[in-house]
Amino acid sequence: MLAHRAGDEVIASSAGTEPTGQVDPHVVQVLTEAGVPLEDAYPKPLTDEVVRAADIVITMGCGDACPVIPGHRYLAWRIADPDGTPIAAVRNIREALDTRITALLDSLPGS
Repeated sequence: MLAHRAGDEVIASSAGTEPTGQVDPHVVQVLTEAGVPLEDAYPKPLTDEVVRAADIVITMGCGDACPVIPGHRYLAWRIADPDGTPIAAVRNIREALDTRITALLDSLPGS
């Protein structure tokens, strides 16, 4: 969602500490409803290299499993895990993320 909303202004990567073989079907549905293209989306592992390349690292409940690199800005977004969640709840998760993304984009230099 961040990459979609920010366009060329931000480079966003998505990764997880325990990625599965595919993006959750409810997540695909609610992001498609919001116009977020997912053609190239697939679960990727969160590695030290991914974190080192970031200016801002947004975590969503990974706790001690997330790599921590000194000198990086970390944001902990407490968001429910959509796995096994009814579609209506996944839509609520999407909206919560969208609100946080809006605030993040508004806080970046040049916004």
